[in-house]
Order: sequence, then structure tokens, then C-alpha cells
Amino acid sequence: MTLVRWSFPTQIVFGAGAVAETGSSIVAHGGTRALVVTDAGVRSAGLVLPVERSLALAGIAAAVYDGVVGNPLEAHVTAGYEAFLAHGADCVVAIGGGSALDVAKIVALRQHHRRPLADYDDAIGGDRLVTEPVAPIVAIPTTAGTGSEVGRSGVITLAATSRKTVIFAPRLMPRVALLDPELTRSMPPFMTAATGYDALTHSIEAFVARGDHPLCDGVALRGIELAARSLARAVTHGNDLDARGDMLKAAMMGAVAFQKGLGACHSLAHPLSNLCGTHHGLANALCLPAVVRFNLEAGGDTRARYAAIARILCGTADADRCAPALAELRAAIGLPASLSAAGIAEASLPALAEGAVLDSCHASNPRACTLEDLRGLYRASY
Repeated sequence: MTLVRWSFPTQIVFGAGAVAETGSSIVAHGGTRALVVTDAGVRSAGLVLPVERSLALAGIAAAVYDGVVGNPLEAHVTAGYEAFLAHGADCVVAIGGGSALDVAKIVALRQHHRRPLADYDDAIGGDRLVTEPVAPIVAIPTTAGTGSEVGRSGVITLAATSRKTVIFAPRLMPRVALLDPELTRSMPPFMTAATGYDALTHSIEAFVARGDHPLCDGVALRGIELAARSLARAVTHGNDLDARGDMLKAAMMGAVAFQKGLGACHSLAHPLSNLCGTHHGLANALCLPAVVRFNLEAGGDTRARYAAIARILCGTADADRCAPALAELRAAIGLPASLSAAGIAEASLPALAEGAVLDSCHASNPRACTLEDLRGLYRASY
């Protein structure tokens, strides 16, 4: 019997007002000078202010780098690391969506790892090069999607390849994740819908991914339940802190679950962000129903797993109802129904497929994918 290893070590603080724990969390992990990594929108919304107050009360000197944008580039890491050095920082506080959290992790990596970032690409086993400590990270999500606050990877587009690249290593995991529903109340409906569908996709793809990981399977099912229960409510009633809290939990649990692996949907989504600028969560929403239909052909345990998901989504353990239920949820939260409806040019599909086949996520898809399969999935989503 093959040995497998499982771990879930991040400390998580959940609840309204959790952001006030920022300073004490940094102190507990030996930090004295913090770089706060965020984006301009989060800062202008006033969400960085309670972070700065908490750090000041704890005696932590803070500087802010707010240059992150969606679908972040290697250049954002470079600028963030320059800010880290200029401040003499020894720790990082990440506040924002997945982009800010991912950039923050790689800025922290840069403290003691100076090789070209392409060397750390997970697809080529770059984690073996992450051998030194990483600056302590406290992560505070303001969206409920990527779950990067408990993840051990950062995703950025590298300058050398113009391709979204996963940099993965256990040392990148934040020491503390502060999940404060109050910070997600200002998310507009589209962002709530797109990031929430991303969280749902993480749990679904993890649950059906190849491999044996009962901890991830259990976490994934609960993440699906929370998203099915509260995603639409969070979109339509943004001040409902119970719904917002459920979605923060669902996002966190999806990221824990995909330690097991992801699948073809993420391989399709990544080039949509790189080449077309599509929001990552929306890209997943546009492609997931087609991927489910494709994977059902694998039969056996895969069909049984989709039947379990269908039971959660629509109350019937019929695997063939899973894809329609996902499309219905997508419509209910106001997301477009197809790549064409989202403005993706049909002429871009061949280049998208070439990017998707190079993406490592489909390696754990329950049904093997060829280049032609991925082309077909884009066409089926169009």
C-alpha cells in the first residue's frame, strides 16, 4: 500500500472583527516591521485602515504596497519586494483578493530566495528549491474565492513565458489567516458571484480529482454545501454576514481541499485570464459545466462523486443533473452563460487551448485530457 501524507496547519481566526488580531498575530510570529501588500481599490475602500491601526497598537512599524492588480504579473512581485527592502520589513500582511495574497506570498519568498521565479514553477518541481525560511505572512481576504489565505502557493504570470504559473511550497503558507466577514460586505454583486463560483469550483474539482485524500474529500463536500447554501444569498443580500461568513468558510475550505489537486476547468480558466483578461472566477464558471459533462464519461467512481455533488446542489443523486445545476446556479447569480456571452472571441480558442494543455492542473483531472479534448471543451463552453 502506498504511503500518503496529509496536513492542515494554518491557524485560522474567523468572525466579525477578526482583523483586529493583525498586530498580535504578527507579534506572535516575531515580526517587528511589516509590509502590507494590497491593491489600490482595497486601500481606497478603507479596508487597510483597521490593519494599520492594529499594527500600530501592537508597536509594529508598517508600510503599504498597493500596486497589485488582478491577474498579477511578475513585475508586481518585483515592486513589492523593492518596497519590502526599502522598509526593512521582516514580515508581510496581505489584505485583499487572491491576487494580493498571492503576490504577498512570493514577496515573502524573495526574502531568502533570489533565483529567477521561473525556477520555482510547480510544474517542474520548483518546490525543491524553497529551502530557506520565508518571511512570516498574515493573510486577510476581502473576497471569498481563492482561499489563498490558507494555501501554500502563489499564482502569477511570469515575464519569460507570459503564462500563469503556480509557485508552490509548504513554506509559503501564511502563519495566520484572519477571516472577517465585515471586510467582504463591500464586494459588489459581480465580484461576489465570480469569486464565490471560484470557491465552489475548487471544492468540486478537488472532490473528483485523482488520488486518495479523505481529509480533502470531506472538506470539499462541506465547502460545496456552504457555497450551495449561501452563494446566491451573498450576491443578492450583500450585508448578510451569515452568508458572507459561509462564503469565507467555503473559500478557505476549497483551498484546503485542492491540496489533493484540481482539474481541467482550471487549466481552461488560466489562459482565459492570461490572454483575454477574464476574471479567474468567471472563467471557471464559464467552463465548469462542460468539464463536468466531459468527466462523466469516465464513469465509475467519478460518476458517483458527481452524484454526491448533485445531491447537494439540487437534491437528487443523479450525476447527469450536476452540470445543469451548475449552469442554473451560474445564471441565478447573474454570470454570463458562455464564453461568447462573456465577450471571448472565437478566433482566440486555438491559442487558449495551446495554453491550457501546458497548464499542470489537468494532470489530476479524473479523465485524461488531450489538446483536442481541451479545444473541444472551449467549443462546448462557447
